[in-house]
Amino acid sequence: MADIQSSAGERRPSPKALLEIAAKETRGKLKVFLGAAPGVGKTYAMLALARAQQAEGIDVAVGVIETHGRPETVALLDGLDVLPRKTVTYRRHTLMEFDVEAAIARRPQLLLVDEFAHTNAPDQLHPKRYQDIEEILRAGIDVWTTLNIQHLESLTDVVQRITGVTVRETVPDKVLDLADEIVIVDLPPEELISRLKEGKVYLPDNARRAVDQFFKPGNLTALRELALRRTTDRVDEQMLAHLRQQGIEGAWPTAERLLVCVGRDVLSEKTVRAAARMASALKSDWIALHVSASDCETTDKAGLRRMEKALRLAERLGATSARVSGSDLVGEILRYARRNNITQIVVGRSGVGRVQQWFGRSLSHQLVETAQDVSVTVVAPEDGRSTVARWTWPAPPAYASALLPAAAAVGIAVLIGKGIENVATLPNLSMVFLFGVVACALRFGVWSALAAAVLSFFAYNFFFIAPRYTFTIAAPHELFSLFIFLVVAVVIGGLAGRLREQANATRDRAEATQTLYDFSRKLSGAASQDDVLWLLASQSAAAVKGSSIILTPDGHDLAIASGWPPEDTLATPDRAAARWALKERQPSGRFTTTLPTARFHYRPMLSSGEAIAVVGVEMAQAQDDIPDATAAALQSLIEQGAIAIERTRLVEVAGKVETAAEGERLRAALLSSISHDLRTPLASIVGSATGLRTLGEKMTAQDRAELLTTIEEEAGRLSTFVSNILEMTKLEAGAIDIRRDEVDVAEAVRGAAVRANKVMAGRKIELTSVRNLPPVLGDAALLEQVIFNLLDNAHKYSALGTPTEVSVARGVDTVTISVTDQGTGVPAGDLEKVFDKFYRVNPGDGRAPGTGLGLSICAALVTAMGGSITAHSPVAAGRGTRISIVLPAATGTA
Repeated sequence: MADIQSSAGERRPSPKALLEIAAKETRGKLKVFLGAAPGVGKTYAMLALARAQQAEGIDVAVGVIETHGRPETVALLDGLDVLPRKTVTYRRHTLMEFDVEAAIARRPQLLLVDEFAHTNAPDQLHPKRYQDIEEILRAGIDVWTTLNIQHLESLTDVVQRITGVTVRETVPDKVLDLADEIVIVDLPPEELISRLKEGKVYLPDNARRAVDQFFKPGNLTALRELALRRTTDRVDEQMLAHLRQQGIEGAWPTAERLLVCVGRDVLSEKTVRAAARMASALKSDWIALHVSASDCETTDKAGLRRMEKALRLAERLGATSARVSGSDLVGEILRYARRNNITQIVVGRSGVGRVQQWFGRSLSHQLVETAQDVSVTVVAPEDGRSTVARWTWPAPPAYASALLPAAAAVGIAVLIGKGIENVATLPNLSMVFLFGVVACALRFGVWSALAAAVLSFFAYNFFFIAPRYTFTIAAPHELFSLFIFLVVAVVIGGLAGRLREQANATRDRAEATQTLYDFSRKLSGAASQDDVLWLLASQSAAAVKGSSIILTPDGHDLAIASGWPPEDTLATPDRAAARWALKERQPSGRFTTTLPTARFHYRPMLSSGEAIAVVGVEMAQAQDDIPDATAAALQSLIEQGAIAIERTRLVEVAGKVETAAEGERLRAALLSSISHDLRTPLASIVGSATGLRTLGEKMTAQDRAELLTTIEEEAGRLSTFVSNILEMTKLEAGAIDIRRDEVDVAEAVRGAAVRANKVMAGRKIELTSVRNLPPVLGDAALLEQVIFNLLDNAHKYSALGTPTEVSVARGVDTVTISVTDQGTGVPAGDLEKVFDKFYRVNPGDGRAPGTGLGLSICAALVTAMGGSITAHSPVAAGRGTRISIVLPAATGTA
């Protein structure tokens, strides 16, 4: 029993297999009808099976079917729902293209789309039909399609070698690998040729040319073998996937990992295709690696374009591309292989000169000799031809830029040497020429330095070695010295030129780093999302040396949020590309396979897994692709911008949370104040009224008078409390009209003191004021109310019998009013809080009843009149509090 449980427990499905199943659950299923050549009956077989599916109740729709005028194919379309095609005008021709949007809107259970490798007309959503089908599959719709084996990307070079025909329309291997089912449609070569001659495939004229050029028995047999092998590999993959999903043990193949080296030579594309076929046969992952020199610039623009094209091809074929830099090419490749557990390295055979072959300095030779614990596969050029073109004279601008400065430098060196000879006799003037070589190296590069070294060799011989003005050398030691000079000049020139290249490369990297640093520093000061987007737009335009545009979601569409230079409108293809980039979270537009005719190259800006904006850039100069360094810099800018936007959003959220917390605190303070300051006077009023009602006749007149006084005082206290709350509410709502008149400060102080003496009988108020006070700008009634509130506050927080001082002083352009009490004072940590709403010092001691709104109202009124209010404590001998009001004096007064 234990053995059975153990065996059952070991039959666990592979996690990777389960993840693959989960990923496919949300996608539609793809079935590919694969044939060796046109005319084998792929479309016919697909339609026949589709009719059977429709008979079983499946909703079948026809997206696009190319009948080529074959009656039997047309007959199978009867009864099927054929979707209308999109009319496209291209170069004065009307084309009928597949309408992807209409197919997704129709949402059939099964959609038939012919010719998987078809190239769409320009300005469509995708340049290739297989990309249209991927879009439909993502929408959850099942798709059936047809494909000929020669259109498979990794086999195009093989097909060209077999048939002599270059296939232009291709499908990446990884797309076919994602197919849920492949149906092989086969026909013997003789029968296919017979159908061709009978006109069942092409029209008679086209049929004769096809038989002569492509449809040869040998070609068809080879293509059949390729189709059958590919299908067999697919069946093996499906079988292994099924076993892993069911947890069935088996003799699994050992995991292989391939690394293909991609360079700038013409063999790179063929090497990539060979590696793709090896990876498919081994069912292994593979990586396309390019190693660039870290210590010099690359000026071979054509080679760079070939390298970028080969890397993009590798990605289409299912590889992961990688780029590293270093001075030791072989060492970097082997280190990368060890770090990534590579088992096989695929490299093209380098085309080198005879001398390099003698010393074994080609990349392929060095990898074979140096690699340990890893296999190296060398891909040979076709027909044994070298991958390096034979040497030819460069174009005039190329060598003129190197030769002319060298000739000028040598000429100047000759003149300097002649001048020195007229002044003094030197044993060796070669140093003058070395100086010219170094100058050319530092200013114009290695090739100019080498040209200067060679020209210096001949010039020094001609002008300064006897016999002069001939290339003859009389003394043997002069010949030896001359050759030593040539070697030294070449070495010094090469080193100086390499130093220049390293300096230029370092400068470029420093500029890129400084740009990112400056952008980060500017972002740190951006307070809003609009500021971040404006900075990102300007910096992105500078990075690509062109223009940029940023779009953000606005309901169901995109709105232009920023741009450099500013953009107001956007063409339809660009807007469609931007929407696609936002939806799919992938690059689109120019330099991509999605709407490549768009003006801008679009990249989504992602924050916390959400696409928050789309950044579009346009290169100033027309290019086939965005350079790798520029793309990396642009992506860094977008990521930093996303982080900055997330920061601004977090700041906004934190502000809202703080505001909500402040509101909650004020609500609690208000409830606490109301519960105390309303309940206490109400209790006194209710108690006094109850006593008068029940014991009124039994009480003396004095007692009744005291109770009535209590009721009156507590009612006044309630009225003041409610008035303060209403006053504060009006101030916050902006409902109080604050006048800006010229106010006599002395008059306002005297009016407040008179009111205070009436309400607070027995309190002593001492007034101190300077003469010739200027008027202040404010509201006379409100200023008097502010001073009265300060006197009332001083009365509450100071003992009876102690005076309250009110002083008025004059500043340069201000007038200061100070109210000072002799109370216990305010703790230093609470001085900034005394003007907060509902705040009271020691609210629980009962000595200072109130709402905590008096000073808040004062602060709000003073601020509204353009002044300021501060608190100072203690004033003297550790006691007392001074509240000071500073108001602006009216201009033009003395």
